[in-house]
Amino acid sequence: MTDRPYAVTMARYNAWQNASLLAAAKTLPEGDLDRDRGAFFGTIRRTFSHLLWADAVWLARFTGAEVPPGGIADSTGLAADWSDFRRQRTALDADILHWATALPAAGPEGDLAWFSGATGRTVTRPRRLLLLHLFNHQTHHRGQIHAMLTAAGAHPDATDIWLMPDGSATGSGDGTG
Repeated sequence: MTDRPYAVTMARYNAWQNASLLAAAKTLPEGDLDRDRGAFFGTIRRTFSHLLWADAVWLARFTGAEVPPGGIADSTGLAADWSDFRRQRTALDADILHWATALPAAGPEGDLAWFSGATGRTVTRPRRLLLLHLFNHQTHHRGQIHAMLTAAGAHPDATDIWLMPDGSATGSGDGTG
């Protein structure tokens, strides 16, 4: 289940859903993005920001790149300039897809160790489990964003993976591009 085709499919799904949510958010007045809606991170903008930060952190851990600074508490302040945020989100989605297509056919192997700010200690877990976590975490917070956008009167696309357009992102889902 955590092989390259799975990762590529989920990376394509991630990009499609983020594009849908960003398009829906664009239809709202700017102030609506900052209205507290009772979600874990409060607002649409803060939840989008946390997800961008978390995706960047996990991708950096997987690739060995420098992990973005800050922690969960700081993660909600990255989206002050909405047009820059949209550019960063789109670029990161492309990076996630590129990473997924470069995975070994059988998926990631071995363990990954990192210092977890959330737990205050070094943690080691199988890379396959963390691959699942990356995409599950995205879906969790995108669900919150989708609900907040819908409540605000916006109309994001459906979220059913089987409705994902074939051309929503590059890659066929089989890892061959």
